[in-house]
Amino acid sequence: MKRPIWILAPCLIGAALLAQPLLAAGLVPPAGYYAPVQVTDKKAKACQATPKPYTDKLVFRSKYEGSGKARATLNTDSEKAFREKTAAITEMERGISQQVMHYMRDGQPELLECTVQWLSEWAEADALLSSDYNHTGKSVRKWALGSLSSAYLRLKFSESQPLAAYPQQTKLIEAWFIKMAENTVHDWSDLPLKKINNHSYWSAWSVMSTAIATDRRDLFDWAVEQFRVGANQVDADGYLPNELKRSQRALAYHNYSLPPLMMIAAFAQANGVDLRKENQGALQRLAERVLDGVNDPDDFASKTGEKQDMEDLKKDSKYSWLAPYCTLYACSADTEELKQEMGPFKTFRLGGDVTQVFDPKKPDGDS
Repeated sequence: MKRPIWILAPCLIGAALLAQPLLAAGLVPPAGYYAPVQVTDKKAKACQATPKPYTDKLVFRSKYEGSGKARATLNTDSEKAFREKTAAITEMERGISQQVMHYMRDGQPELLECTVQWLSEWAEADALLSSDYNHTGKSVRKWALGSLSSAYLRLKFSESQPLAAYPQQTKLIEAWFIKMAENTVHDWSDLPLKKINNHSYWSAWSVMSTAIATDRRDLFDWAVEQFRVGANQVDADGYLPNELKRSQRALAYHNYSLPPLMMIAAFAQANGVDLRKENQGALQRLAERVLDGVNDPDDFASKTGEKQDMEDLKKDSKYSWLAPYCTLYACSADTEELKQEMGPFKTFRLGGDVTQVFDPKKPDGDS
């Protein structure tokens, strides 16, 4: 596998190995990703036709089109146009997530075969790799990469080794993931601080997930560095200045920033990199600010001058970050109770059943 020149330089390799022996080892996910496949006698549904691989230019309308600098007022016409044009991509993301969750739970080989087929067909078509894109388009690419690669991780690392029978397909799929990750690094690198927000965090999560799936230390390091940039934006009171700009949706976007940041921290921790102390505990400070804001949004209203839109925050899945959070930190009794009430957490953006990989004792609900 091709590596950047700086990684190949012998003197640097020697110094790195002396300083950090862990660099010689392969990258790994948190322990829950090693769970075996649970075989049952349930009958699998027939594999649906693969969504048509999206190979067109990545130019889409934003759902906030025309809403000004705050990007906080929904444009229903542009959102509809966006949903229609990205329908196959969304179907692919949701479908892979569902198939992997059901396969891990029920063990039918037909589900695994279907997942490998879908991913292989998109990989073979070089889907989502267009160099013609706008801001929304490059956002869609990194969201899709995070969804697909993080679901794939459960197959890749399961102690049952379900992918062992598919060496050629896995090579093809992982090469495609790497291409998307390298595009994502290009798309989201070297932004000015005023432009770094939740999009950068989700980009870093997609690259982190791919780094673990493909054992790419350079991608891992890039994701960690993006986390550090994000963590160092968190102020002393737990606010993200660039998310406060979102006016009435500031609290919602603070919350939306937490899933990718929390997942990156959990994956880094699994590889000996402790990000919890970054910027004097910024990640926990942000999480506590969000939880306080959900209970009482007045502080966010005061900061932004706008009453907060709480609609998205009524959805339990929006708090999927609580699953990794309570493994990284000693959650308070109230937070633990909240996690138990809202879970199990399932979100395709994080690869499916987040609760099952961080709290495997929690019963798996219908999905």
